[in-house]
Amino acid sequence: MATTDRTTVNGVDVSALEGAVESISDDTNAGMFTFRAETEWVDALKSVTTVDGFDHAGETVSTREFTIEGDEPEEILGERTAPNAVELLLAALGSCLTVGYAANAAAMGIELKSVRFEMDGDVDLRGFLGISDDVRAGFDTIRCTVYVDADASEAELATLRERVESTSPLMDNISNAVELETDIVGGQQ
Repeated sequence: MATTDRTTVNGVDVSALEGAVESISDDTNAGMFTFRAETEWVDALKSVTTVDGFDHAGETVSTREFTIEGDEPEEILGERTAPNAVELLLAALGSCLTVGYAANAAAMGIELKSVRFEMDGDVDLRGFLGISDDVRAGFDTIRCTVYVDADASEAELATLRERVESTSPLMDNISNAVELETDIVGGQQ
């Protein structure tokens, strides 16, 4: 009976990762996903977003339901019951980068002891409030410092950083224009 060696690095099954890369390389449809989220206004500046499934290779996959609350700080007329949207964007970026560092380090054979991201960005509400057309509505710059503790050389960590940043979906979405299609359904029902 043949045995398959399973190697786990950073909690990532490297054999399964390699198998996924091979499978998607052989059949691009295996790498196709559609993710969804539904956000509903609650009251004042509060919202709740529900995520409960996705499509993979044309099939709907039902999963556990997740809810994410949103609000604004009191200084922006909210009640600060939850993070605001730009803070959630920073959290999403940190989550995406964490996945990238863990998986890419595992693939490179680098064992991580810890990885932590500190991110911040500046928003000038004159853009959001329509006071000035010369001011962006969102972040002008996002700053991210990565703290990595690993048994790896500086050159290996530089290669890891390059791999992560060049393949991060959120870095790509933030750094490059994404086509956004909107529609509105409303009026008196």
